[in-house]
Amino acid sequence: MAIAEQNRDGRASALPRMQSARWALASLSLATLLSSLGTSIASVGLPSLMQNFGASFQSVQWVVLAYLLAITTLIVSAGRLADIFGRRPLLLGGIALFTSASVLCGLAPTLWLLITARAVQGLGAALMMALTLAFVAETVTKDRIGSAMGLLGAMSAIGTTLGPSLGGLLIAGFSWRTIFLINVPLGVLTFALAWRALPARSKTAQVDRGTFDVMGTALLGLTLAAYALAMTLGRGNFGALNISLLVAAGIGVFLFAAVQAKVKNPLIRLASFRDLQLSASLAMSLVVATVMMATLVVAPFYLSRGLGLDAAMVGLVLSTGPLVSTLSALVAGRLTDRFGAHKMMVAGLLSLTTGTFLLSLAMLRFGIAGYVIPITVTCIGYALFQTSNNAAVMTGISASQRGVVSGLLNLSRNLGLITGASLMGAIFAVASAEGHAGIGQKFLSSEAAARGMQVTFQTATALALVALFLARLSARAEFKRQTPVEVSQNL
Repeated sequence: MAIAEQNRDGRASALPRMQSARWALASLSLATLLSSLGTSIASVGLPSLMQNFGASFQSVQWVVLAYLLAITTLIVSAGRLADIFGRRPLLLGGIALFTSASVLCGLAPTLWLLITARAVQGLGAALMMALTLAFVAETVTKDRIGSAMGLLGAMSAIGTTLGPSLGGLLIAGFSWRTIFLINVPLGVLTFALAWRALPARSKTAQVDRGTFDVMGTALLGLTLAAYALAMTLGRGNFGALNISLLVAAGIGVFLFAAVQAKVKNPLIRLASFRDLQLSASLAMSLVVATVMMATLVVAPFYLSRGLGLDAAMVGLVLSTGPLVSTLSALVAGRLTDRFGAHKMMVAGLLSLTTGTFLLSLAMLRFGIAGYVIPITVTCIGYALFQTSNNAAVMTGISASQRGVVSGLLNLSRNLGLITGASLMGAIFAVASAEGHAGIGQKFLSSEAAARGMQVTFQTATALALVALFLARLSARAEFKRQTPVEVSQNL
């Protein structure tokens, strides 16, 4: 009888904890949706901004670039600040900052005020992106980490997919200002849920009260800004300015490393990179993001110039990838929980490599099916990899480092996207060039577009094989760290 009462009490006490975890995960999912929506929804408004402000494309593109640059340069610092001052107040502050900046974006009377507000919005997004992954490890049990990571991956894909279509509807029905103001009610809802459900402090560690590395933060921010600008300015045409920025970024890396080696409480503990599993996971994240960017940069030219599809059909076909990623991420989380992160990571990379290889064939006679089938295989692999890699990293680090490591994971992905946009675009331009024609030229022939697609995804396949090699190194590092009991359980 006593045992039965204890069991009932245990179930009763477990129920509120489960409900609290679900509410917390809901708030983290909405924060992920907001940050990805903020990236994708603005791009569709660039033509309207050019018309309303009478500005050039080079000017209005900073509405997108300012947001991305703010995230890229500040995301690691955001994670470190959370490790020092507590994740809950920093995440709540990030949601509030993002929401407030969305109001400023929607009310901005001039283009440069809009760009400034977008940079502030990017700071809020950096806080949200850095801390959602860190909070997962505190709000769900270890055997549910994969499912939680899959849900966040699905919400990110939904935000990326929903942005252009939702933005187009809002601009057509109202004005460009509504693509920013739509974030306000979503932000208020996210803040309310996070305030209600997120734990006040880590369950596994006290808040790290070390000092904040201001010098390291400034150097890292300047270095990342130099690299991001080198990859984005000139729209793929590398000139003296791009090379100078790359050199400055290289110098910044050495200066940053020197400062981190000397300060008492560094922004990033360089000794962490001696952990082969962490280093390999970050490198894989960068490489895979570079590969996936080819599908966004190159595929539209292949579909429109190679297959001769109109704009509406190009948009419909391109939506296949994000839709597959969304659905696959939910399944990937459960597979990760059941079979283990490393097995699913390898499975995902094998699928990714197979998909990019099929895309490298790019046979025009197969039409739309020749793109949809390979991109489906590619995106399934990407969802499997992303979910399992995030789960492997976040469950293998100490609670006091979750914020900064979460920031590093997001940083590696962002750097991969930036690198892929420039690198894959440049490869396509060279491979598809016909005389003076190249990427973006009006009279690019279908044969040239197919040739560019083939060479670009041959490169992507080679990079995917590099990621597979890194996964092998990561698996070896994990095997060496396991105890004999853990090894026997995995056999």
